Amino acid sequence: MHARNALLSFALAGLLVAGGCGDDARRAAQDDATPPVAAGEPQPAAQREARAAETGCDALPSADELRRLLGEAPDAGDAGGLFGGRKEWVATVNRSGELCAVVVSTDDPAAAWPGSQAIAKAKAYTANAFSTDDTPLSTARLYTMTQPGHSLYGLHAANPMHPDCLAAPDEHRDAERRICGGIITFGGGVPLYRDGKRVGGLGASGDTACADHEIAKRIRDKAGLNPPGGPGADDITYASSDGATPFTHPLCANTWRDGQQIGDESPASGY
Repeated sequence: MHARNALLSFALAGLLVAGGCGDDARRAAQDDATPPVAAGEPQPAAQREARAAETGCDALPSADELRRLLGEAPDAGDAGGLFGGRKEWVATVNRSGELCAVVVSTDDPAAAWPGSQAIAKAKAYTANAFSTDDTPLSTARLYTMTQPGHSLYGLHAANPMHPDCLAAPDEHRDAERRICGGIITFGGGVPLYRDGKRVGGLGASGDTACADHEIAKRIRDKAGLNPPGGPGADDITYASSDGATPFTHPLCANTWRDGQQIGDESPASGY
């Protein structure tokens, strides 16, 4: 009897141990099947760093790099306009629309049009805000669609510029890492891409809208931040050269594109 009880106790203990091992195995399998961290929950450091590199200002040229690129852009050929693109403000925003850098091509910031500082910021914001990873949309291509009678008329009233982003010429960096907003629907703003993904926008202002676009696309090209379709994927188009489309931009004074003179803005009539 005692031997039988001892045998039963030994068998029961074995079952308990086996059950415990099974639980451990099941827990290990569940751990292996744990889904990725859900949105909004803390992420591992490596994932956070990779995400920051894609969406933060680190993916874009620094202020010093941007200033160098701006200085070199007019030398790549005639950009047209009033000043040949030599009195420009340039701003960049990241994928989230935060202002990353603002530079000016003149030694005296007030020597370039002071009002163009805010316009450059708004162009950068607009180009990023209305482009996707698959479809780049420069501000030049918004012109026709935002005219009266067209499908995006009234877009200018959306996302007004934050007043705190208005600054004196020599205080132009005070708004960095702020979402300034602002909508501009003429040439000078281009989206920025890295490895096929939109990482921000760049805005140039300080000359005609056509010259601003030339300077912006040259900087983007030299920085290696073109869209997947290349530097011409969202280029400015003119009815006289390319035919009229919903993406057409009007000619400006002394319009040049890619080193070729295109034409001039029409003179006033009727007043």
